[in-house]
Amino acid sequence: MNQLYCLLLVFLSVCSFGQNPDSTWFRNNYTKKEQYIPMRDGTRLFTSIYLPKDNAEKHPILISRTPYSCAPYGENVYRNFWSNHYKEYLKEGYIMVVQDVRGRWMSEGVFEDVRPYQTDKKANDFDEASDTYDAIDWLVKNLPNNNEKVGVFGISYPGFYSTMAALSNHPALKAVSPQAPVTDWFMGDDFHHNGAFMEMDGFNFYLRRGFGFPRPKPTTVGPRGLPVPTKDSYDFFLRSGALPNLTRFAGDSVRFWNDMMQHPNLDAWWKARNVRNFVSAISPTIATLVVGGLFDAEDCFGAWSTYAAIEGKAKNNNKIIMGPWFHGQWAGRGSDGSSLGNVQFGSPTSAYYAENVEVPFFNYYLKGKGSIDKIKEANIFFTGENQWHQFDKWPPATVTERALYLQPKGGLSFTQPSASGSEAFSEYQSDPAKPVPYTDGVKANRTREYMTDDQRFAANRPDVLVFKTDVLTDDLTLSGPLVADLQVSLSSTDADFIVKLIDVFPDDFQYRPTDAYIMNGYQMLVRGEVFRGRFRKSFEKPEPFVPGQISEVKYTLPDVAHTFKKGHRIMVQVQSSWFPLVDRNPQKYVDIYHAKDSDFQKAAIKVYHSATTASKIILPVNK
Repeated sequence: MNQLYCLLLVFLSVCSFGQNPDSTWFRNNYTKKEQYIPMRDGTRLFTSIYLPKDNAEKHPILISRTPYSCAPYGENVYRNFWSNHYKEYLKEGYIMVVQDVRGRWMSEGVFEDVRPYQTDKKANDFDEASDTYDAIDWLVKNLPNNNEKVGVFGISYPGFYSTMAALSNHPALKAVSPQAPVTDWFMGDDFHHNGAFMEMDGFNFYLRRGFGFPRPKPTTVGPRGLPVPTKDSYDFFLRSGALPNLTRFAGDSVRFWNDMMQHPNLDAWWKARNVRNFVSAISPTIATLVVGGLFDAEDCFGAWSTYAAIEGKAKNNNKIIMGPWFHGQWAGRGSDGSSLGNVQFGSPTSAYYAENVEVPFFNYYLKGKGSIDKIKEANIFFTGENQWHQFDKWPPATVTERALYLQPKGGLSFTQPSASGSEAFSEYQSDPAKPVPYTDGVKANRTREYMTDDQRFAANRPDVLVFKTDVLTDDLTLSGPLVADLQVSLSSTDADFIVKLIDVFPDDFQYRPTDAYIMNGYQMLVRGEVFRGRFRKSFEKPEPFVPGQISEVKYTLPDVAHTFKKGHRIMVQVQSSWFPLVDRNPQKYVDIYHAKDSDFQKAAIKVYHSATTASKIILPVNK
């Protein structure tokens, strides 16, 4: 009778955990516990723990460490894990853990942005890797019915903490998924791209949203950001003038903003905050799954570069998946991944990711369930053709580099130019008083859709050079990083360069007759990136341009996975401002972070396309 009763309990438990969770189901099947977990230096980190009531089996632990709060607070208030694919982990009986990182929200200690990893910790030395180790150690030793197998995942800043978790090398840690991970805030990601300051995101994050304001003691109440006088972001940043005027908004309280203003070049301070420098320490026993969006406006660079760094330096099982997503879209953040802005992708790509990649990944490593045979080394969605492809390596072995040359009179072809004389260059005047906007229309905040926006608004400006191919007679697929290789001369001593790769749709193109936006001749941004010209020879030791002297500006753009379909055209646009996405270069060689309004000046910029000075875009063509 007792045996029959036990079997019945197991049966009812399995049935219960097989249901589709909602808030009521979650409360009925899980218990919430709030716990301060001690770190090695005595600091305690506030942790929300959701424990399955089912005791018929032992459960894996899945952790997210965050500076954005493990709210809601209170053991009777539950986090809405049921609102996206995380409900699958509830159905599988995972112990779900969310922790406020050191110095944020309800945790003790002092917060430090992208706290550097310490390679030789002694005694009570700590970093984010050791904090993760100590948290895991407490959890596996103290939580009932856990199977001593732990995974860590997180998106954006929690993606950084996920990479740092992989460096903890706790023996119970089996699988880590850094998703859109903050990785290198000087070379890419949120606040700098190739040394150029991403003004709008930096100001909005630290000051308007208030993330940078100090938190004197543990609290459940978030900071209040600064108000701005107008919702027109272009007008606000233009009227604000030079960067020191924005720094005055910060005052002395926003530490990381002021730290950034003191480190304009790639120095030891920035290198210590680049987690790619340390991933060789990841144990071979920890599997990693790097996740990112092809059109992630915040951390596209972070996903590609974190994967490449782990692949090149660590000896573990490392995989990547990239979909046609904005920041966090794969986790159901406002869309199913079937579109971005005006561009359609033909299927709910976020569901594909959850069902075929993330959930099977953690189930395999933490529960010993199922298979990961379908998760290849690189799992990449190709826009244009709108298909998933799997590869044994990334970039694929079948990729060859082909130079696409800028030509006189706005031409673009794979043939090296032969022009000379007056046709050897194209010229535009860059005026900081009238910078090129990054998107069309009046916007209050930086949009996520700009990553695929129609570029016709920019093509019509005199300070944007436009080059395009003839109509393609065959499909052309790109798989990997782009390289912009420009030959330029300036009338001034500094300038930025923005290169944009664009897919020009046919003049009669439409998805369906009911399209809300006219897609005829749509100029889809496939990839755009800025480069601060002073860093053309070295990010550590910048130098001015010599006016009138031809210089090479060569840099790598984040990877693309896109097919230009037969009947389309390829377009390249070149400009020197992208505002207010990127701060304005004064076009005078000064410390931009301490420049004066009077330092800003116009510059005449020539981009050469002659036989001896040929500007080009080097494409990763997949045969």
